Amino acid sequence: MEFRQLEYFIAVCEELHFTRAAEKIGISQPALSQQIRALEDELNIPLFDRIGKKIAITEAGSILLEQSHVVLRSLKNVNEFIGELHNLQRGTLIVGVLPSDLDYRISKMLIDFYHEFPKIKLRIVSSVEIVEQVLANEVDIGIGIMPQPDERLVRIPLCCEEYVLAVSENHALASSHSIDIDELRHVETVMPPKGMIGRELVDDFCREYGFELTTIMETTSPTSIINLIRANIGASVLPLPLIQSINEPDLRCIHISKNAPSRNIGVIYRSDRFLGQAAKAFIRKVTDHFSPK
Repeated sequence: MEFRQLEYFIAVCEELHFTRAAEKIGISQPALSQQIRALEDELNIPLFDRIGKKIAITEAGSILLEQSHVVLRSLKNVNEFIGELHNLQRGTLIVGVLPSDLDYRISKMLIDFYHEFPKIKLRIVSSVEIVEQVLANEVDIGIGIMPQPDERLVRIPLCCEEYVLAVSENHALASSHSIDIDELRHVETVMPPKGMIGRELVDDFCREYGFELTTIMETTSPTSIINLIRANIGASVLPLPLIQSINEPDLRCIHISKNAPSRNIGVIYRSDRFLGQAAKAFIRKVTDHFSPK
């Protein structure tokens, strides 16, 4: 059994179509079929049920698919280990970051990281599905709201952030220092759509007090939310450090009394992932960036 055969097998599992899989990996369809047959002969069991032009993964195929990912991930780790021996300052990282934090909080840290480690290549992915992307190996490291404990993940806490009511300087509540949670039900807000993790956190908090926010506009864009607040279209419930990092003089932060909602921010990565020097350097930089000054 060869690594190449496992890669071919995974491609067929992903496409469930030999011709499309062959085109994807750049070989002929007969050659691909021959490799899969060789695998089945070696294992002495079918990996696919062939029903006309359609195929389905057998139980044996499912087992091989799961273990193929483990084998190839281990091979990648070996390559990264060896690569680190050649040059501790080189490397490539894919990092998932919440959109709002990427727009307003992470950019300066990325600039500082580049100046310190110019040979490390970064690809930053704006995402609200960071945990899923880390588990699927689509990103190497995630920076976002801490998930529940999971043996598949390493979780490094960074900070706990209070949510506040953000309003424009022309809002009726602009002069208020704090607002009771019960008063929040009467405030018109602009928020991310339901289902997004920050929105769900705030909604869950409000439901504990028996109400839902009066949301008059929703947008997935953090920049749009800030512009709508500034235009006094509505208020929004956002993390205090996020508003402070925007540093707009026409925004006001109003604290929410009675145990305000909060979010725990952290770094996450797969527990079976090898962390090279590039990843370790990045995590150190992120930890320092979020530490109290």
